[in-house]
Amino acid sequence: MGGGGQQTEPGEPASGKAKGVYTWEEVQSHCSRNDQWLVVDRKVYNITQWAKRHPGGSRVIGHYAGEDATEAFTAFHPDLKFVQKFLKPLLIGELAATEPSQDRDKNAALVQDFETLRDQVEKKGLFRAQPLFFFLHLGHIILIEALAWLIVSMWGTGWILTLLCSVLLATAQSQAGWLQHDFGHLSVFKKSSWNHLVHKFVIGHLKGASANWWNHRHFQHHAKPNIFTKDPDINMLNVFVLGQTQPVEASRTKLIFLISSNIQTVQLLNTPSLPLLGPPLLIPVYFYMQIMKTMISRRDWVDLAWSLSYYFRFFSCYIPLYGVFGSLALMFFVRFLESHWFVWVTQMNHIPMDIDHEKHRDWLTMQLQSTCNIEQSSFNDWFSGHLNFQIEHHLFPTMPRHNYHLVAQQVRALCEKHGIPYRVKTLWRGFADIVTSLKSSGDLWLDAYLHK
Repeated sequence: MGGGGQQTEPGEPASGKAKGVYTWEEVQSHCSRNDQWLVVDRKVYNITQWAKRHPGGSRVIGHYAGEDATEAFTAFHPDLKFVQKFLKPLLIGELAATEPSQDRDKNAALVQDFETLRDQVEKKGLFRAQPLFFFLHLGHIILIEALAWLIVSMWGTGWILTLLCSVLLATAQSQAGWLQHDFGHLSVFKKSSWNHLVHKFVIGHLKGASANWWNHRHFQHHAKPNIFTKDPDINMLNVFVLGQTQPVEASRTKLIFLISSNIQTVQLLNTPSLPLLGPPLLIPVYFYMQIMKTMISRRDWVDLAWSLSYYFRFFSCYIPLYGVFGSLALMFFVRFLESHWFVWVTQMNHIPMDIDHEKHRDWLTMQLQSTCNIEQSSFNDWFSGHLNFQIEHHLFPTMPRHNYHLVAQQVRALCEKHGIPYRVKTLWRGFADIVTSLKSSGDLWLDAYLHK
């Protein structure tokens, strides 16, 4: 955790002095970038300066400024006792006895039932991983990569063999993406440091990306999924609009599809063909440019070294076979295929769901309204890296993925008890809903744009 929390925050009572007693109204008034309080288990903390040193990034913790962060705090930290010692110096008081434990209009009974479910799951050992599962998964990734290279090195670089090599490499890249996700969520080893180390190896050496970039971006998504200005995965106004609210708001500023007045172009892009254009370009163009820029601008030399080790290995293997330009073309084509796989799998659980501004819901309701599941099967589990259990993953982000199916029925029962929809789709329905949702949002934008 860096030890940053050992310093006293400005305006915070020094250790040993009396702490304050606050109302929710007072806590909620401290939600600006330079003045941030939050509540964990009825204790009030001033995180204004600590947020800048927060290992998960300042944004993810800042998203809970002025709010009750108890459920998010529990969900993200596998070792609560360890983290508590960094909270202690930030303590400035507690909620008044007359104040409820939950902020705003959250359902106290629902919050308590979910806390009980989490305790039951933990007692059953469902947060304990089977390391062999993940290392067998790592082994099959390495085997696929080796097979791809052997095919073209032994039998030539003809079009058919190159295509087969590309498909195998894209498969390895996609599966490595799911694996780095496991280590990034600290769901494999008990010690966070081991998870961080293997995470850098998988995302850096096997994929050429950055662990820190991924962490700071992905945890924001988990903290506030499908919430404008807080979830980076839906801040796509320069490309397309999402949900029912954003299209109308975007039409007022004319910021959409990188154009403002060419209605013919808008009508062309406002078709189901658009999802076929964006997904293959997300990883090779947008993500990797952003990753390199972030590592260099933040001087993240460790992640940069891991990333460069991937490129050194790749070009060492394929330049002797394809030459420099041929190897670059092969890499881009592999990224093209991988990007399609990544986008369709990750977005089938979110884009068709509720996308809107902050509504300050409890953890269970917020996650269920922004996620859905895809039917379980051996293929779906492998193909999606078990992210077909997106509901369970979002509710318990540190749970190892091989245990999602063991808790799914309990989660469904809790949702039925409180009248919260628990949505499960087929894989193809999930893909189709992406196209339908984007088309619907595009129609809303165009109608608002033309008739405002």
